[in-house]
Amino acid sequence: MSPQAQQLRLGGRVQGVGFRPFVYRLAQRHRLTGWVRNCGGEVEIWVEGEAPALTLFCHELIHSAPPFARPQLLTDTAQAPHPYGHFEIHPSSPSAEPLIHLPPDQFACDDCLREMRDPSDRRHAYPFINCTQCGPRYTLIAALPYDRAATSMAGFPLCADCAREYADPADRRFHAEPLACPRCGPQLQLHTPAAPQQEGMAALAATVAALRAGEIVAVKGVGGYHLLCDAGNEAAVARLRQRKPRPHKPLAVMFPEAGAERLDRLREELRPDPLEAALLTAPERPIVLVTRRPESRLAAAIAPALNEVGAMLPYSPLHHLLLERFDGPLVATSGNLGGEPVLIDNDEAQLRLAQIADRQLHHNRPILRPADDALYRRNAGQMRPLRLGRGVAPLELPLPQRLPEPLLAVGGQMKNAVALAWGERCVLSPHIGDLASPRGLAVFERVVADLQQLYGVTARRLICDAHPGYSSSRWAARSGLPWSPVYHHRAHAAGLYGEHAGQGDWLIFTWDGVGLGEDGTLWGGEALLGRPGGWRRVATLRPFRLPGGERVGREPWRAALALCWESAHPWPAAPADTALLHQAWARGLNAPQSSAAGRLFDAAAALLGLVNTASFEGQGPMYLEAVASAAAVAPLALPITQQGGLLQLDWAPLLPLLLADTAPLALRAARFHASLAWGAAEIAAQLAARHPISAIGASGGVFQNRLLTEQLATELANRGLSLKLAQAIPCNDGGLAYGQLCEAAATLSAPA
Repeated sequence: MSPQAQQLRLGGRVQGVGFRPFVYRLAQRHRLTGWVRNCGGEVEIWVEGEAPALTLFCHELIHSAPPFARPQLLTDTAQAPHPYGHFEIHPSSPSAEPLIHLPPDQFACDDCLREMRDPSDRRHAYPFINCTQCGPRYTLIAALPYDRAATSMAGFPLCADCAREYADPADRRFHAEPLACPRCGPQLQLHTPAAPQQEGMAALAATVAALRAGEIVAVKGVGGYHLLCDAGNEAAVARLRQRKPRPHKPLAVMFPEAGAERLDRLREELRPDPLEAALLTAPERPIVLVTRRPESRLAAAIAPALNEVGAMLPYSPLHHLLLERFDGPLVATSGNLGGEPVLIDNDEAQLRLAQIADRQLHHNRPILRPADDALYRRNAGQMRPLRLGRGVAPLELPLPQRLPEPLLAVGGQMKNAVALAWGERCVLSPHIGDLASPRGLAVFERVVADLQQLYGVTARRLICDAHPGYSSSRWAARSGLPWSPVYHHRAHAAGLYGEHAGQGDWLIFTWDGVGLGEDGTLWGGEALLGRPGGWRRVATLRPFRLPGGERVGREPWRAALALCWESAHPWPAAPADTALLHQAWARGLNAPQSSAAGRLFDAAAALLGLVNTASFEGQGPMYLEAVASAAAVAPLALPITQQGGLLQLDWAPLLPLLLADTAPLALRAARFHASLAWGAAEIAAQLAARHPISAIGASGGVFQNRLLTEQLATELANRGLSLKLAQAIPCNDGGLAYGQLCEAAATLSAPA
């Protein structure tokens, strides 16, 4: 049988995932000759041999690819055979139109961990061990094609032993670009004020000793710094909160891996269900919200007034070394200040974290861009993201229409993430954070530039929120590029529709804090009917005026007063000296009108005495959900009226319920949730009876609330309806940029 030849071109995620070494070994196994090379963001293969072997090779190329690879066969062309004597990896070549698929950072694989724990291995206890199947990617890649010279490892020349592994096709580290060992790779440095710097194993040992002594240590990881302390030490946790300052916002906890399923130590303190357990041990290694055991020995101050803890397992070799030597859980909260992006630079971290951390454990492998930890919560039968980050993002998503030009969506003000789109592709960035600070805006600008440079795509138009006061919107307006505003709740609805590849008209509840509405008021309790590019508002919550404007978000007592004043209902526990505030409110001075469900939840938390002044966004609603009884309660049948062409759900009957202090607090909180779920479902049923609706959905930050969302799903099911929720993107403003693109794609692609 005469040899045949094929030339193949593959796209998708085929760089940074060990794909070329895999192709090499596959060709060797089938006794084929030829070559493989990176070309732009793709992989090209020339392969020769007998026809049956070529058939098997092509099948396994797709179906037996490395676990992090997502190959897509783009072309497969028969060629005249060339007298190649062997198979080899060729140097990378550029491409005129690179189809980049950037891999996220990966966790430390079991093979590398076994070597790291083996005293006889030359990488024993080495904090930067990795191979082709694990280690950092997004945070160290400067450009594609993915070669060592285009990573932050370019400054670490390989020693002879590592070079031998890198060149050996039979080795697990064949063409592993972040390859390193203690002789030639990055090193640890422990900085302690007024003490000599310690390095290597001495730095690691001193860090563990400091943590055992109750100190706070800033530790540089894969995508930035964490602030670590003993999770069982009440005094250490209180000191961390006081210094950061972070008085109430929950802190994440990292647990040592133990047991066959890796969760034995975590199960001593928490009760993960099967979905949560599966995600905790998945390659993404995100933070997962898990129910706390009543007998847990974790410090109460880790998540005050809440019954869930943000838990994660170690994902980098350094984390494994610290957790194993400390032999217990550690608080691992983001190394940042006041909602800013996580810090990544040694010098900047040393300066800015000096007042928080007693010591700082640095390393000299540069982090090129921040990637905070991803965060998930179980809701309505699935694990759903609250924040995209390391291991998950950059996240590739489809677009409902092909774009006429490349677009960049710049998201919102808080929980910011940006998204780049061209053709039918969209890439959503990792979480950036709040843009109110100069550093937040600087990192935002860096990520915007970075995405375009990495993917080889230059945006021709910007898409932003319609609110002119958002930092991202102001940035778009002064960028010099054409820009198009998208209303906040249209973006929430369009993102959900786009993720599910919706067809026909959908009814989507968009409940959140506040966002600028099309009538100039602050929306946040809406129901929109239609599809991207064609939404109309069909229902809302009864509006109320917010005394003090933006201050209401941090001072829920103001929202409580607004409801009481609006409905002429007394609040015996109202703060004193509000006469002047009432006068201003009555005259409409700094008292914008809002229909925001988020402010309604804030008010309920204040009326129940849970939170009067919030130290972090969403504190009141989180406490309200946590205190609510899990037992089924009968909802109040809230009035639904027709107001100006809209169905309007009236919250006023909830006030006597919330203020009835003779009833148990848990019952009142639960009935508040149940009543709003009943009201939304009743609105959906009325609208479904009048309009052809293909699906009903819910998006916006309020639907992070599991109790509300699951009760809404149940109420809809009782009426023969079902509920669609976001699965890949956050329902909060972290998914806003994707929704902006889905809305803009429909609008810009529509015929004139």
